[in-house]
Amino acid sequence: MKSIIEGLLFASGDEGLDAKQLAEVMELDLYLVRDLLKDMRTEFKRKGRGIQIVEVAGAYQLTTLAEHAPYFERLAYTPSRSSLSQAALETLSIVAYKQPITRVEIEEIRGVKCDRALATLTGKDLITEVGRADAVGRPILYGTSKEFLEYFGLSSIQELPDSTGFQGNFDLEEETRLLFDRLGGDQKQLTLEDVNEEAE
Repeated sequence: MKSIIEGLLFASGDEGLDAKQLAEVMELDLYLVRDLLKDMRTEFKRKGRGIQIVEVAGAYQLTTLAEHAPYFERLAYTPSRSSLSQAALETLSIVAYKQPITRVEIEEIRGVKCDRALATLTGKDLITEVGRADAVGRPILYGTSKEFLEYFGLSSIQELPDSTGFQGNFDLEEETRLLFDRLGGDQKQLTLEDVNEEAE
């Protein structure tokens, strides 16, 4: 039961799950689930695990330990992590050539969800929010940033490789190849992000 709870909390990510949700999914008594969570929190701490269970606004989440933060910072800035995944590069291609563009429009072109890729690109300051669309919910419009121009060695967005010769409105594979070539042809690594996005 504890193994199942750990898996469910991992799958729930930042949103987490409250004890009632866990009880419903596992078809267990609410008080039993709370006892299991309490035991797990104690066990994780006693065993010196690299993750912990925390309760935030009534929801339980799996998180890393605050004292390990310096190592996560090193991981985030290590050179081996600086390249873009295929999913992120494809998303960046769409934003670059179709900006300003919303997340939904990007997903229509890619055919899969792009939340992780957008988060990656935003985190690397390659894309930025440039406004809000005049549509229901006022979705965010994304565009490339100054850092994008620096990353690809462009003085302006007009210097992007010409795509006017492509057949159809948008050739994702060809657009991505052009940006890939602009990077110097470095091999992009398939990451868990690619696998997850394709599964979605």
